[in-house]
Amino acid sequence: MKFIKNIANKATNMARSIAIKAKSVIENTTAEGYVDTGVKIIIGVVVGAVILGGMYALFDTVILPTLETRIEGMFDFKG
Repeated sequence: MKFIKNIANKATNMARSIAIKAKSVIENTTAEGYVDTGVKIIIGVVVGAVILGGMYALFDTVILPTLETRIEGMFDFKG
């Protein structure tokens, strides 16, 4: 009987501990939130735009003309 009461007390204490931790997390209102998240989103958008712009410039000036000449070379085979 003592063993069962011991297990029940441990379970109750664990549930209380989890409830206290959850309550403290919910009530935590530190500055991590709106401004920091907004800055992270803006940085992500700017970095993504720079990467896409660089890839567009690379494809437009280097890759596509080279690919076009190779394809024309394959079809102009006089073998």
